[in-house]
Amino acid sequence: MNQHGLGRSFAALLFDMDGTLITSIEAAERVWTRWAAQHGLDARAFLPQIHGKRAVDTIRSLRIPGADPVAEAERLTLMEIEDTDGVREIPGAAAFLGALPRDRWAVVTSAPRALATRRLAAAGLNLPAVLVCADDVRVGKPDPSGYRLAAQRLGVEAADCAIFEDADAGIRAGEAAGGQVIVITATHAHALESAHPAFPDFLAVEPRVDAGRIRIEQRR
Repeated sequence: MNQHGLGRSFAALLFDMDGTLITSIEAAERVWTRWAAQHGLDARAFLPQIHGKRAVDTIRSLRIPGADPVAEAERLTLMEIEDTDGVREIPGAAAFLGALPRDRWAVVTSAPRALATRRLAAAGLNLPAVLVCADDVRVGKPDPSGYRLAAQRLGVEAADCAIFEDADAGIRAGEAAGGQVIVITATHAHALESAHPAFPDFLAVEPRVDAGRIRIEQRR
């Protein structure tokens, strides 16, 4: 794992949700598989691409004849809200967030707000003061709009933030926003090629707050 870049301090920390703070893979893939079957699709063909992206963007890419991507995304979201079995925090996430000043971190997710709040609650995590969801941006990840908006709402520059991610689309969004990307690999079945610092979970790192600045230190 590459730990380069953790010697600096940050004005704020920005976190992806699914796969980074919580794991919802079981529930998400279960729901998407049911939804795909209703449209005569084999979910195995596209499940690896759903993570880190807005549902509406994935559905548009499938080009289902006669289907309204917005309406289908809304229906799928309701299915996901009803099914949170297996949703849980990434090890150490709650304690890590609890050690941060409330006005110095935000969550940026590709999930709609209703689903994001449901999953955070299911995982036992408190809602952040700043939560940027799919509803808040015109273009989803890998576009950096969500991370830039979160930084703006915290009153800091995105380039002065550490951005915790797990999926390729989110990593590219963090890079485009100009922040220092840190990869959490807890949900990775296979190694992810990345030049960014990477850790298995939040038990491996801890935040140090000094004079309003935050350092990320690897636990010994």
